[in-house]
Amino acid sequence: MSPLLLEIVHHTGFDYAEPVTLSYNEARMTPVSDACQLVRRSRLHISPSVAQGRYLDYFGTDVTTFEVTEPHVRLSVEAISLVERRTPELSSGSVSHALDTRLGDRFLEYLTPTPRSTIHQDVVDAAAAGQSLGDVHHLAENLAEFVRHNVRYVPGATSVQSTATEAWERRAGVCQDMTHLMVAILRELGVPARYVSGYLYPSTTIEPGEAIAGESHAWVEYWCGAWAGIDPTNGLRETERHVVVARGRDYDDVPPIKGIYDGSGSTQLGVRVEMTARSL
Repeated sequence: MSPLLLEIVHHTGFDYAEPVTLSYNEARMTPVSDACQLVRRSRLHISPSVAQGRYLDYFGTDVTTFEVTEPHVRLSVEAISLVERRTPELSSGSVSHALDTRLGDRFLEYLTPTPRSTIHQDVVDAAAAGQSLGDVHHLAENLAEFVRHNVRYVPGATSVQSTATEAWERRAGVCQDMTHLMVAILRELGVPARYVSGYLYPSTTIEPGEAIAGESHAWVEYWCGAWAGIDPTNGLRETERHVVVARGRDYDDVPPIKGIYDGSGSTQLGVRVEMTARSL
């Protein structure tokens, strides 16, 4: 597939019940540049207008920091990015590469269950039943299909705080839940796995210049001698339509915006993502 150039506008924020006098925040809304993805430009518009700082976190995510020291009843953050994206090449990989005992220290954080990515052993046994342990890619594809078959995509069935176990017990969830569930199973089988957050251009028909409603999305990367991406929600491998923003152990490492503030309760503004294919 030829590269895909995407302009992404992502808007989010909070309304406060009463004026907030002070808030400290981090935004993970800037896509990463790597072998398959080039960020041509990216900027954040924050209201109220404030100074911004930046750093790369432990997992390689570009983080924007800012503090608001004037009274405000709304915090609005809009990220605008232009990203050139290619379909990742799938390297050969055997399960032996994934299960190499020497990886225990190197990928300890991607092998250790977290509260969000913990699952009962009987679920792992059911997912692994009859699986061939020759090809880790084949294993990952079968596990993604297992998750899709057993957990229906139902917006509102879970909350942003839900865990893999809760999604499994409800047999329903969204991309975040399906990703947590697959990550949990892979880790229990000894395969390093990490949570990926970003965007998915939802149409396979690319119309340059046409703005469409995009999606904040989550999928899985697993180790096979290199990292490989797979999307259990949609039953496909990572494509040029997937744009990576953040990686981590689970959702708690990658929320688009988080912080602390001095004031009363808040309500999220909601998330709006608009994606436009541009000519290369």
